[in-house]
Amino acid sequence: MALAKKGSRLITVDGTAYRWRLRGRPTYDQGLVQSPVTYAVEHAETSGTTLVITTNQPHPSNWLGTHGNPILPAQVADGIRTAVTAGWTPKSPGPPFHLDQSAGFVPFH
Repeated sequence: MALAKKGSRLITVDGTAYRWRLRGRPTYDQGLVQSPVTYAVEHAETSGTTLVITTNQPHPSNWLGTHGNPILPAQVADGIRTAVTAGWTPKSPGPPFHLDQSAGFVPFH
């Protein structure tokens, strides 16, 4: 399934163009700071496997006012490089590739 172009951003990593998107509104668990923010990445020109990256920080728009930093392009680029090293093939069809970088996330109590 392709990412919606509306709200997505282009990024070039090691000469390859990708499109990434962070959900604008948090999910219920993200809003309550029970789960960390996630974002999706795909190859910009070729439909293939979507990369889903789970971070270790709360959603910036959570409902409890817990400080959540914005996802920066440098973080996205690092996540893409890590996923490619771990076996993500963005041009090949298949189920979403999940990259869990949530170590250190502390849910709100």
